[in-house]
Amino acid sequence: MAKILQTLVKHIVTLIGIVCRPILNWLFSKIYDEGKQIVPPIKNQLCLQSATSLAKKIRNKETKAVEVMEAFINRVKEVNPIINAVVDERFELAIQEAIAVDKILESDNLDDKWSEKNAPLLGVPMSVKEAFALKGMSNTSGLVSRRGLKAEGDAIVVQRLKQAGAIPYIMTNVSELCMWYESANRLYGRTKNPYNTARIVGGSSGGEGCIISAGGAVIGIGSDIGGSIRMPAFFNGIFGHKPSRGIVPNDGQYPIPTGKDMELLCTGPMCRYAEDLLPLLKIFAGTNVSKLDIDRKVDLKSLKFYTMEDDGGSMLPSSVDPELKKAQRQVITHLEEQLGIKVETVNIGKMKFSLEMWSAKMSTAGGTSFCEYMADRKGSVNAVAEYFKWLVGMSNHTLPAIGLGIVENLTSLTERSNNIFLNMLERLSEDMGNLLGDNGVLLYPTHPKIAPYHNEPILYPFNFAYTGIFNALGLPVTQCPLGLSSSGLPLGMQLVTNMNNDIFTITLARELEKKFGGWVPPNC
Repeated sequence: MAKILQTLVKHIVTLIGIVCRPILNWLFSKIYDEGKQIVPPIKNQLCLQSATSLAKKIRNKETKAVEVMEAFINRVKEVNPIINAVVDERFELAIQEAIAVDKILESDNLDDKWSEKNAPLLGVPMSVKEAFALKGMSNTSGLVSRRGLKAEGDAIVVQRLKQAGAIPYIMTNVSELCMWYESANRLYGRTKNPYNTARIVGGSSGGEGCIISAGGAVIGIGSDIGGSIRMPAFFNGIFGHKPSRGIVPNDGQYPIPTGKDMELLCTGPMCRYAEDLLPLLKIFAGTNVSKLDIDRKVDLKSLKFYTMEDDGGSMLPSSVDPELKKAQRQVITHLEEQLGIKVETVNIGKMKFSLEMWSAKMSTAGGTSFCEYMADRKGSVNAVAEYFKWLVGMSNHTLPAIGLGIVENLTSLTERSNNIFLNMLERLSEDMGNLLGDNGVLLYPTHPKIAPYHNEPILYPFNFAYTGIFNALGLPVTQCPLGLSSSGLPLGMQLVTNMNNDIFTITLARELEKKFGGWVPPNC
């Protein structure tokens, strides 16, 4: 009986979606399309190269670090008034540091500190998500009560990138407290997609994905508790990697989980070119990189490949867009026809409960509550009261943050179901471990919808389940761009593998970049 009722509800939800979608699309297009702007094409060739290439040219004195830095700063100044991705900058200091790099490279006796081994990114500009601490720079996570707060030191990954020679020059926008998949807040406003400014950039690392895609940055730092690296990378047509659990330290970002939800959080690289993923992951991981055996040569033909086009039939997330399914099938065709690899279609039944499993993991984690974070850990915000204040324009919080605060207060009513889904998560973890083994890769959608209009995610709040489930499982995942849709918006999918086999998905991402073109410059 329960199964019949579930099927009936799903059909009703699907029918409502079919009837309402054209109306909603028309409404959002009327609100946002008429005011959309065009991002100018990238003219400076330095802004069209990978970090690996730039580092090599700077070290070989084919170009100067200061010229590279000036090129990216100028691009930020050109596009940021349109996309609102950058919320703080240190342009003058970055120029001085780039000049210092050029002087270092002029020396006949280069200090080992600046060798290619120890400083592989010497002189390369890097972007930083505003949630991460960078000394002297804004570190608010979009919370109005933290306005003007400056970091007193550097997050560990920031330290490691600086030690590798990279130069930070911009901080990028996030969703409020990094817990929503559109990057907008009451402090810095809304970030807009460079392919169509009427569309979202994703969250919470949305400013990072946006400025990298727009050519204002080449590499950046993201964090991911439910898809906050992969969704922005997907919506902005770039690469993003969520490392295996426990490989990259999360220290130095705000908010930082204080309970078992730390197990869900990952810090990882975002970039335009697949060749930058591996060197960035090595730097991010530090000594933990030894756990990944990341320098091994991978023959894709020796791996086993599996594919799922959707989550198997969950009632709450949207149906996967046909263009995304088509792109995934094209990848399968390439692997089978060009590389002779058999791709097996699988139906992992528990995946339809991805949202419930992720939510159970979050709600039972303990530690600081979201309402306490909304109050900057100085007491706790009354989310219901904030909702009524929001209705009359008096709240300093966004509607998604308020909604999350309200939902959080209801979790005590679901203790029994939480236990059910935590047990299911354990069984799914075993199933995935057995399926992927020591040489498996799963092809899976990053998100069911191509970049929605601004505020549209409020109608589809559960779509992050496609990424969130892999945070709950702790598995490494690479978001891989797959060209543009018929409407000129990025396509992509997730490449998933077993724990500590990050090199498999990164190697596959490089192969797919060759075939499908990877990142496509906006307005090209």
